[in-house]
Amino acid sequence: MSTAWTWLRRSWHWLTSMRTALLLLFLLSLASIPGALLPQRTVSATLVDDYLRANPTMGPIYDKLQLFDVFDSTWFVAIVTLLMVSLVGCIIPRSIDHWRAYRATPTRAPKYLSRMPLHAEGDVDTPKEELEAKARAVLRKWHVASYQPEEDRAGVFSISAERGYSRELMNLLFHIGLVGMIVAFAAGRMVFYEGQVIMVTESESQYAVPVEQPRQFCNTSPANFDVFRAGPLFDGTGLHPFCIESKNFRAEYLNTGQANGFWSDVAYTPDVAAPREQWQDFTLQVNHPLRVDGNRVYLQGHGFAPQVTITWPNGESRTQMVQFRPTDVQNFLSAGVMRFDPPAGMYPDLTERREHQIAIEGNFAPTAQWTGVNGDMLQSGFPAMQDPAMAVDIYVGDAGLDTGRPQNIFVLDQNLIAEGRLQKVERVNLVPGEETTLEGGIRVRFDGAAEYANYQISHDPTQGWMLATSVLMLAALAGSLTIKRRRLWIRLTPTATGTHVELAGLARTDRAGWGAEFDEIVEEILGVSEEENPSFEVDDLG
Repeated sequence: MSTAWTWLRRSWHWLTSMRTALLLLFLLSLASIPGALLPQRTVSATLVDDYLRANPTMGPIYDKLQLFDVFDSTWFVAIVTLLMVSLVGCIIPRSIDHWRAYRATPTRAPKYLSRMPLHAEGDVDTPKEELEAKARAVLRKWHVASYQPEEDRAGVFSISAERGYSRELMNLLFHIGLVGMIVAFAAGRMVFYEGQVIMVTESESQYAVPVEQPRQFCNTSPANFDVFRAGPLFDGTGLHPFCIESKNFRAEYLNTGQANGFWSDVAYTPDVAAPREQWQDFTLQVNHPLRVDGNRVYLQGHGFAPQVTITWPNGESRTQMVQFRPTDVQNFLSAGVMRFDPPAGMYPDLTERREHQIAIEGNFAPTAQWTGVNGDMLQSGFPAMQDPAMAVDIYVGDAGLDTGRPQNIFVLDQNLIAEGRLQKVERVNLVPGEETTLEGGIRVRFDGAAEYANYQISHDPTQGWMLATSVLMLAALAGSLTIKRRRLWIRLTPTATGTHVELAGLARTDRAGWGAEFDEIVEEILGVSEEENPSFEVDDLG
């Protein structure tokens, strides 16, 4: 039993040592690297799926190691937990020791002051009592204690002074701020919510398809988001209601295609019952969010939404505008899928109607650039919509509509194609206004495209605490680096003509700047400098 208790104590001392805390902090930083280099499911599950498809060998291994869920992984949480225990175990005993040291009387002067790193002595014609009062005035911001000859190691009246206790206080505040930041972050992950919504907007391009009605979003239900995630303690009923309307999206590009800026004009209201004319205007920019009732609305991204119209032989038509996902983030070549159900009057039987559904899968380029041997391979030469085009594969058959199963809006279900239920009947390149006719007289027309903006709504009630603890950490770190812990001793020996003064200084930490301060104190107490009085000598043994 005693052996187990001994090992337990040793383990606790090791865990709560400052060296262990620094090691765990380094491990935490090291463990965060995969989260920055690899896509994370909490940010974009689609990017994780793309990575797994592109890396069939290493992808599953990374997945088993939880490298796609780094900040929720077991090993990351374990490191954070150990770091918290280590920091708290460091803070509590160090706080007690600091309080005791702060209340303690400055230690007596060593017997031989001349052996100290900083030393000075000289004779002055001032009485001992008057010189003692002067020294206490100079050291008014120091912790001071006096020792009578019978208490002093050299048998001479001495004054001990110490300063810089707040250095250790700054160290403690830094660690407290670090613990507070971790706690605030963990608490925020428990109660936060964050969602994204895509809204098609007006565009300045001549090829843009007019948006019939403005897109609006109201933060009243998680179902209103295209993507929504929240902490485990958020039940979905604590949303702060407000509404926004997307008016447009504007982008500026350099001649090289590099983005120079993004803007989106929106209207918003914190009162969902307010009439439209009372809404307020705001211009969203990158890193300049709209703040409403503790929520932050970010302009996160943008893309294009092509519009296609299909007309059946009986004259009925269907029009769809669907957002495509950019596959080339530089020039916004985008990919996506559209699915159309034929008119019910043409195929009254549900089974027959499913066999005549139409699916369009293809690429959209805002500025078409044709490459390849035959000049029919579509690429994008510029991110703005200057000369749009689509390259599409047209399928007829069971596109998976009316089945109740969720489908990816960016890719077709390859099982339907492999089983022969969905068959490709045409591959064609289209420009705005151009159409192609399928067998049976079905016409497919590319109308043009609109631009969409991706808005992110975030709410974290602990954000203020994160800021406060971060500021506390930075301020405490600056204080711990600038404040010096130092000690000073003064011996006063009465002489026939005045007083013999001996001073010594010792830096408890580094000595940067302490030598000059010591010289100033010596000059103030003695009233002269070494140059003015040759009997006054300063020794720097450092």
